[in-house]
Amino acid sequence: MSGHSKWSTIKRAKGAADAKRGQLFTKLGREITIAARSGGGDADANSTLRLAVQKARDNNMPIDNIDRAIKRGTGAGTAGALEEMTLEGYGPGGAAMLLQIVTDNRNRTVSEVRSILTKNNANMGEVGCVTWVFEQKGLIVVEAEGDIDELELAAIDAGAEDVKDEGGAIEIISRPEDFEAVRKAIEETGVKIASAEVTLIPQNLAPLDEKAALQTLKLIDRLEELDDVQHVFTNGDFPDDVLESYRSS
Repeated sequence: MSGHSKWSTIKRAKGAADAKRGQLFTKLGREITIAARSGGGDADANSTLRLAVQKARDNNMPIDNIDRAIKRGTGAGTAGALEEMTLEGYGPGGAAMLLQIVTDNRNRTVSEVRSILTKNNANMGEVGCVTWVFEQKGLIVVEAEGDIDELELAAIDAGAEDVKDEGGAIEIISRPEDFEAVRKAIEETGVKIASAEVTLIPQNLAPLDEKAALQTLKLIDRLEELDDVQHVFTNGDFPDDVLESYRSS
């Protein structure tokens, strides 16, 4: 799950990705393969590949896995007929949902996603129905408390647009083209970065009541269990108590 700032913090603390390490590496490898296929295998010349490789390293993906994924993308390995696609719809309570997909079988993936949405009180929409809700941004999360003035100044000087204190975690938002410069500036302060990625962030939020919020969170988990689903984004505004309860479940 990506998008809403509070949930990105809760999700990381819950450690869901660690529990599915093999699946995570599969998805990271696909991102690298697609990036290498689109822009070449030289990370210095291919910024999309560079970010995908850095994300894989941040998640402790073995270097051999990274190299194989690059080779698949450049034709030195078996890449298969992988293709990217986006599916859109609305979750319980009406929150927008956008799924980024990498698949070798479009029909199978659409069928699986539609089935999960239908069984969880959600529905698939037309192409473009919720894309406008989201904006591509760089998002860096730092676990820090206390005086963050130095961190904030370093981030803003490097091009950050916003710095938010989310209670135990600082979130720095930037334009995609400033992401790497902001990340480097934060690293130079000596603060440990918990996560960093170019992602989609909702421009507006849809408030959810407790029932719809819980249904939406369970739906996101079901969707993320599919190997073909790379990322799930939503503009759902989850109540704090629901997030805290879900984290400890």
